[in-house]
Amino acid sequence: MSRPLLASLLLALATSVSAGEVRELTWSELIPADAPVQVMQSAPLHDLSQLADALAAEAAPPATQQSPNAPVVKALNGQAIKLPGYIVPLDVTEEGRVTEFLLVPYFGACIHVPPPASNQIVHVTAELGVLLDALYQPFWVEGPLQVEQSSSELAEAGYQMQADKIYAYEVPDS
Repeated sequence: MSRPLLASLLLALATSVSAGEVRELTWSELIPADAPVQVMQSAPLHDLSQLADALAAEAAPPATQQSPNAPVVKALNGQAIKLPGYIVPLDVTEEGRVTEFLLVPYFGACIHVPPPASNQIVHVTAELGVLLDALYQPFWVEGPLQVEQSSSELAEAGYQMQADKIYAYEVPDS
């Protein structure tokens, strides 16, 4: 096979694979490499044995966001991504489904502890949504990411997404 033909076939294959491929992101990839280091004002809630104390804090006024205008990674605009995180509801249907929410990197963000920087929050809309009673677990959210600021009563988000898929996050077996 000639080199130009082989190169054309490889390019066509790479293009067709990447066109339908969803890029798995980590939260750190939503922060530009040259962004100043952000220090969290309080620790995220990872120990769910403290859940009762955290839930009692829901009656308190929302905490102030750490960096409401944090820099974003513009190159991610329009990319099909999947990102794991926790759901903070913004809109709930009469059937008890959350159809608009903030996706955040740790449980309790925006409610129990101050919201993270805006580049660590994705404002998501989802046609079907997620059952309200399932929100204490992490989820994968997939869809095209938009690098666009969004404001809600809880926090500023640096990214937006119309979710194509939402499903439970499961820790891979080692």
